[in-house]
Amino acid sequence: MPLYDLLIIDPQNDFLDIPGAALPVPGASADMQRVADWLDGHQAAVKSITVTLDSHASVGVERTTFWQDAMGQPVASFSLITAADVMAGKFAPRHAERREEVLHYLQALEAGGQRQLVVWPVHCVTSTWGHNIHSGLAQAIAGWEEQSGQVCLKVLKGQHPLTEQYSVFRAEVPRADDARTQLNQLLMNQLAAQTGTLLVAGEALSHCVAASVDDMLAHLPQERLQRTVLLTDCMSPVTGFEAMGQDFLQRARGQGVQTLALTAIA
Repeated sequence: MPLYDLLIIDPQNDFLDIPGAALPVPGASADMQRVADWLDGHQAAVKSITVTLDSHASVGVERTTFWQDAMGQPVASFSLITAADVMAGKFAPRHAERREEVLHYLQALEAGGQRQLVVWPVHCVTSTWGHNIHSGLAQAIAGWEEQSGQVCLKVLKGQHPLTEQYSVFRAEVPRADDARTQLNQLLMNQLAAQTGTLLVAGEALSHCVAASVDDMLAHLPQERLQRTVLLTDCMSPVTGFEAMGQDFLQRARGQGVQTLALTAIA
């Protein structure tokens, strides 16, 4: 019988396309229900489960609650804010004493050439409903824990309010004063040491899944990557970022990672 390890990235209420979600991803609820249904039917084949959880305070550098415009008015969700904008006074932190630190952060973020700051709606605030795991998946995980005698590993990410963190493994700009923002080598080592086929699901394809798997591509042994499968019917992109999601899948395939629908998994 084939054996599997599961990595499920941010399967949380605030990302589901359901009433009350702060940042709904079209298709996400069905994605996670597919994982739940599969897990219910394959408990004995699953060796381990790792779930990552986007975990934030209500105010952070990537949230609407952090910023104001030149007139002191709220900033709209999905606004793009650059270091040049802050220097020109177009946008500013609501708490002025943060300006220089945030400016340095934006400069470091942009220097990497991969991202600029997008202001997101407040989402996945730790201990709120939006932070919770998809209900059907949570029940399936509980059933697997009871059947297997093991415990699902839950990994929190995004806890520092002054640096974004899409990847479970590291923040966009790691901070020397907070080890939680630096490369999570322990988790990387745990994934590398697993012996089952690694099945990856989660939300959103275009952002947190892509960033997490990109770090895996950079740090996992090639032998482990060749035994990794991205479940294409169990991850969906943020609206407007569909091309980013497809580019990521192509990048992963280029490094030997398989992409399959969950229905193809025995």
